[in-house]
Amino acid sequence: SFSLTLFWTFPGVESIWDQVVDHILELINNSNHQFRQMGLDALDRSISSVLGSDKFHEVALHHCQLNGANVKGTDAVLSSFECAIISPLRILYKSSQNLDVRTGSVAHESERDLIPLGFQSIRVIMNDELSTIPIQSLDVCIDVTGAYGEQKTDLNISLTAVGLLWTTTDFIAKGLVGELANSKLAGFFIDVESNAMEKIDHQSNQDGSTIHPTSETHSKSPLLNTVDRDKLMFSVFSILRKLGGDERPEVRNAAIRTLFQTLGSHGQKLSRSMWEDCLWNYVFPILDSVDHLASTSSRDEWQGKELGTRGGKAVHMLIHHSRNTAQKQWDETLVLVLGGISRLLRSFFPFLQSLDNFSVGWERLLHFIRDSISNGSKEVAFAAINCLQTTVTSNCPKGNLSMSYLKSILDVYELVLRRSPSYSSGAANKVKQEILHGLGELFVQAKVMFDNEMYSQILLILHLAIRHSIATTDSYEIEFGVVQSMHRTIFEIVRLLRPTENLSAMWPELLRQLLCYLPVSESPLHEKRDQMHRTDKFCHDNENAKVAYHRSYKEYESCGHVEAQKNLISDASSHSELISCKNELGDFGNSSSGVSGDATVCTSSYIFGEKLIPVIIELFLAAPAAEKENVFPEIIRSLGRCMATRRDNPTSTLWRLAVEGFNSILVDDVTRLGVEHRTPQTVHRFTRTRLWKEVADVYDIFLVGSCGRAISSDALSAEILHADESLEMAVLNVLGDKILKAQLDAPYDSLQRLVSALDHCASRTGSLPIETVSLLPAHCSSFSLTCLQKLFSLASYNSTDVWHSTRSEVSKISITFLMSRCSCILNQFLMDENDLGDCSLPTLRIEELIYVLQELARLVIHPEAASVLHMDQYLKEALMRKRDVGVQAHLLVLFPSFCELVVSREATVRELVRVLLRLVASELGLLNLVACLLVIRQERR
Repeated sequence: SFSLTLFWTFPGVESIWDQVVDHILELINNSNHQFRQMGLDALDRSISSVLGSDKFHEVALHHCQLNGANVKGTDAVLSSFECAIISPLRILYKSSQNLDVRTGSVAHESERDLIPLGFQSIRVIMNDELSTIPIQSLDVCIDVTGAYGEQKTDLNISLTAVGLLWTTTDFIAKGLVGELANSKLAGFFIDVESNAMEKIDHQSNQDGSTIHPTSETHSKSPLLNTVDRDKLMFSVFSILRKLGGDERPEVRNAAIRTLFQTLGSHGQKLSRSMWEDCLWNYVFPILDSVDHLASTSSRDEWQGKELGTRGGKAVHMLIHHSRNTAQKQWDETLVLVLGGISRLLRSFFPFLQSLDNFSVGWERLLHFIRDSISNGSKEVAFAAINCLQTTVTSNCPKGNLSMSYLKSILDVYELVLRRSPSYSSGAANKVKQEILHGLGELFVQAKVMFDNEMYSQILLILHLAIRHSIATTDSYEIEFGVVQSMHRTIFEIVRLLRPTENLSAMWPELLRQLLCYLPVSESPLHEKRDQMHRTDKFCHDNENAKVAYHRSYKEYESCGHVEAQKNLISDASSHSELISCKNELGDFGNSSSGVSGDATVCTSSYIFGEKLIPVIIELFLAAPAAEKENVFPEIIRSLGRCMATRRDNPTSTLWRLAVEGFNSILVDDVTRLGVEHRTPQTVHRFTRTRLWKEVADVYDIFLVGSCGRAISSDALSAEILHADESLEMAVLNVLGDKILKAQLDAPYDSLQRLVSALDHCASRTGSLPIETVSLLPAHCSSFSLTCLQKLFSLASYNSTDVWHSTRSEVSKISITFLMSRCSCILNQFLMDENDLGDCSLPTLRIEELIYVLQELARLVIHPEAASVLHMDQYLKEALMRKRDVGVQAHLLVLFPSFCELVVSREATVRELVRVLLRLVASELGLLNLVACLLVIRQERR
């Protein structure tokens, strides 16, 4: 060691290089193992010393000759290991021997200690001296490096060899850069090779010697011609492809990373023909090979080291390892391949599209991705989805993704969701979440390219995901009301799928589809099972499914909502029966619970519906006005079904959210109606008529059937009961103060039904038997009294009110119902007082009567409203003369009842009746006459 260190510092030592090498070879050929190791170590340090010497470089460039001749006899006696060491040295330095093609055989030696020593030399050469190696020798060096990568003795050497291949590709790419730069210098071409030779000649002259460039020296320039460059690059790619199928995960993963990193880093320097060769000879073959090896590898779990025996059985060390089977490790390699392909598509997709038969390769890739998502592991499925998603996000914003590629990606998502996954439900849900994220990203990035057909396909894909998520909801999530992550993803993606301006016609389709997933009343699905089964078979085909899906929306306009929903849902497996459809012929209030045959799915639908309603309301309010009108009746009716579930499921949040949404969209519509002053010419009259019919149905069912009812005190806490009562009052306020007082386009019968619902709720207290009135909870009587108050408010008139046509019609309808209700209350009070005799009436009845008498005294109605009262014609004519002045003609209708209440036992009642009688006299113009009669009566006394 000491001698070598001093030896290489002597001047002129390069001239005796061959003698030194011969001496080292004697040591290497010695039978003593220690001598052989010493010789190899000396050779390695010698190479390291001479490679750093400029003098050795000059001698090498002058004397090195590679004629490709056969191996001479003196070389044939050398062992394969010695040839592997000496031949690279003879490539660089003066030698009389030629290159031996057996240089890589040392990598397969059986002696373990020889492999690292032999690899040291090639590593030094490939790391530091690539620029001085002749082109013909580079190919051999690459093969030698590949042989070391394939050897199974030392894993680290194989990994280092792969790294050397990456260094080689980087070196070759530098030649590409030089050639590219020269090709761009039109008229000013610089001969890099000549410059290099001139530099060498100048350095040689400084040492007093002259080196004349030869053809061999000229070929050693770093600038490679096209043929040599392509040959060397393909040599590296071939080795990497071979190593990509190595049984050792570390080696094959490193080789695959290196291959795709090379293509990604230097792909812009490759020619069109090279890219085609890379795709068809390296990229796709590697994909197929790794996929085949992954599918045929063992799934048996590996056991840890055996520690001993117990009871005659071996005891193994317990080691947790996520890659404890051969298949899992091959799947990891497959993930790397997909990741590499996605990087290529991200960087070079516009160029790749121009290659011949790229569409065939694209279909080949999509087929593999479909199978990987459906049948592969979760990691492979994620990588496959990411491959598509990366292509979309990187190329769509730049306009590099054409319509055909976009549709093919949608077809993949659709087909995958139609198939049943081969892995567990938890992993399947995560894969579907990734698909939905990819779908949302696809629409966001390429929304300007979408047409109605493509958007309908997105809705179909969304439907498949929702259907599976509802059918596979975990029982734990159902029991504790937990929203699964799949549902959260669905709600997130739905918000992204807002149709653009060019897709405005798809707003109703989006909203109608979402309405299908709200809980509905039980429908006779058993009557349609045969039809649904036939539709399932029809929709099994991909193209037929799209036609059926598109046709289902058309049926909304022709045969109603029910059949369209059934056709929409029936395109899949028997799980589709779990999602109930609305029965167009029946009343959803008849089965207000919305419970289907399967209790689990029903509860799941409730949980899903609770989160879906705010999304529907948000999308509906954001829709264009014209498209909003088309789906408005369906929205109202679906919310009404959810509101009606209160009676059978009062603890659910579903009906509360439906009430809030119902109020918000009605207030929004009434506000816009007053601002825009729409007419039947701008809005289809039939649609608006249907809308108000649905609104009246909802109020009939919810107000009369659910609100103001007695609920078991054990069902809900005091806080929840108070919140529910406030919500009921909000419903009344919206109806009585917002809707019925606004300028509407509602038909007369709908207005009449809305007022009738208030009257129906106001009659509850008076309709109860005298024995049970006192048992009525306070909130029930308060609700009934509030409804009565709304009737008074709607019938009243104030000079500051905006009196439009709708307000006039509502006032006329309200005064009619109000008079009937007041007459019933007054008469019922008289009957109860007579029946009880000396017993006092329930406080609730007395308070109700006092409130009615006070409100009657304050009530002033419009003369137009007074014209509908049951009075003599001459009285109506007299009232009509007070056209702009409020009247109290309603008191004349109730005058007989007032007269009977004069003798009531309640002093407050008698006093209020006297006030009312004076108002009657005033209304008839008899107030002065009454005063005179009172004076005469007083004088007589």
